Amino acid sequence: MKQYLELVSHVIQNGSKQANRTGINTISFPGAMLRFDLQEGFPAITTRKMAFKSAIGEMCGFLRGVNNAAEFRALGCKVWDQNANENAQWLANPFRQGDDDLGEIYGVQWRKWPAYKQIPLSNTAAIEQTLSNGYKQIAQGEEDGQAYVVLYKAIDQVRQCVDTIIKDPGSRRILFHGWNVAQLDEMALPPCHLLYQFHPNVETKEISLTLYIRSNDLGLGTPFNLTEGAALLSLIGRLTGYTPRWFTYFIGDAHVYENHLDMLNEQLRREPFAMPKLKISDRVPEFAKTGVYQPEWLELVEPSDFSLEGYEHHPPMTAPMAV
Repeated sequence: MKQYLELVSHVIQNGSKQANRTGINTISFPGAMLRFDLQEGFPAITTRKMAFKSAIGEMCGFLRGVNNAAEFRALGCKVWDQNANENAQWLANPFRQGDDDLGEIYGVQWRKWPAYKQIPLSNTAAIEQTLSNGYKQIAQGEEDGQAYVVLYKAIDQVRQCVDTIIKDPGSRRILFHGWNVAQLDEMALPPCHLLYQFHPNVETKEISLTLYIRSNDLGLGTPFNLTEGAALLSLIGRLTGYTPRWFTYFIGDAHVYENHLDMLNEQLRREPFAMPKLKISDRVPEFAKTGVYQPEWLELVEPSDFSLEGYEHHPPMTAPMAV
């Protein structure tokens, strides 16, 4: 994970001080990239102990469309507690539905993106086509003298991606994202890791992932998101018959919180160990062996299905999360 340490050092040395919504200043740098070959190992930080099970629990929650901190806690992930119950802006938001509610965050958009179409009643061909695509009529009205219908569908973006990997692996449109502009005000926290694009290669039977993150806290967020992205790529590769290969990680705003400097400077003094290997439980079906496509395992996987082999690390360190 020397790449990670080099990025941390670069941002500290070359970034600029910025104020932000949390009240804790950052040292920020615009535009950064990391790239890992998963055949060489899993990108877990080794200069301190990584909260691996917590990160995997969050990923499992996203895949289930979880929008409640209590459900994340049940999966071994407590990182949403503060955003759900201590974020002043969210506590005052009329869309918040009580304790532990997080609103329409990541997993909701990944698995149940709310899609609406308003179609003139006279356009019967468009209405029929939309209905055949799984939409349902939920309303009818009139605007400027023209009658229309409103149709709705919850779109499972992740399932569409894995279906396309199976049916049309040459597509360059295999992606999902969580940046639903219409619902940003209904979220405890707008998505940071917001766009995932998969790149299956039929010739090599390898699959790669490009992830774009609009804003990334290098001290706490980056190690977490690297773990989730690499694990997700490995899981989807397993369910579709591809070997996980390149994981490319783009950051829009790469930053270090000032109250994380002591932790990160200590990590920079530590020598990283070799990357571990990710192991996925045998109970999770492997398409390459069975030839049976079982996408339902996107929701069935548990945090206990993932483990690291050969994970050697320095002593753990902690730092506060900015909310």
